[in-house]
Amino acid sequence: MSNANVCWRLFVTFMKIGAFTFGGGWAMISLIEREVVDKNRWIEKDEFLDLLAISQSLPGILAVNISVAVGDKLRGFKGSLFASLGAILPSFLIILLIAMFLTPDIIKENRVVSSIFMGIRPCVVALIVAPVITSARAAKITWRTVWIPVAVAVLIYVGWNPIVFIVVGGVGGYLWFRHQHEALTSKRSGEDRKEGDE
Repeated sequence: MSNANVCWRLFVTFMKIGAFTFGGGWAMISLIEREVVDKNRWIEKDEFLDLLAISQSLPGILAVNISVAVGDKLRGFKGSLFASLGAILPSFLIILLIAMFLTPDIIKENRVVSSIFMGIRPCVVALIVAPVITSARAAKITWRTVWIPVAVAVLIYVGWNPIVFIVVGGVGGYLWFRHQHEALTSKRSGEDRKEGDE
């Protein structure tokens, strides 16, 4: 498939996601996963979850970060540009139209508009909960480890700075990886010694 074709498909895919997703980046994740992983098969699910973790850790809007990551993976800078433009453009246009025609007074006083926004709220909650469950399954969170995200969520809710948990999670992940690597190296060297003795 040509570069231009992939870039155009990236733009259209992320524009479609941006146009029909309410509730911010988290609400977009399940749609992005379905389009990028399941439908177009641009990247594998494990790789998508890694890109999602990186996108969450970086400053900026989650949906834009992940669109840049996916675009970069497929077609480098050009892919990132097209994917991020696709993700940003619908929001920009919708916010521009709302700023021009829908003032806070109109939203409160107009029963039809107010009802539409009230009806969207439960859908937004569902769109946010769905990727949380999917990510938890993919991260292999069990009843023994579920206390970690729960504790972090509670501490952030009561006022702790999320940056602390990003740093602690990164350091903890590095130390765990190092421990696993050392254990594997030790096991291999033990097996090599055993084979040498035989």
